[in-house]
Amino acid sequence: MSKQLFSIEFPVRCSPSILYEFLSTPAGLQEWFADRVDERDTVFSFSWNGSTERAEVLAAEENKFIRFHWVHMPKEEFFEFSIEKSEVSNQTILVIKDFAEKKEIADQTRLWDFQVHDLFHRLGN
Repeated sequence: MSKQLFSIEFPVRCSPSILYEFLSTPAGLQEWFADRVDERDTVFSFSWNGSTERAEVLAAEENKFIRFHWVHMPKEEFFEFSIEKSEVSNQTILVIKDFAEKKEIADQTRLWDFQVHDLFHRLGN
């Protein structure tokens, strides 16, 4: 069964530059995404409860987006954090794109909700 791309949006009360630090640096990601994060030559190592997963940065633009690829997953799959501005309200929007089996999208969305809640706590949202 093939996975499909899905995206979820979260309004954020902070500047894109502050948010980008939490999405793109080991120190920022370690605050909310993983227990420990290390980076070496555009490959991030994320550790949770003693197990480690590696993801390479495929593309990034400061204060706009960063796209990662889990090294053990098919090449076409990625997860991405992008920062957009609402033209109507001028509010910052965090957009997360990820891949999951169709029947797992709801569970994966709940996991991201949980993670982003932790991020918002760190940001004071």
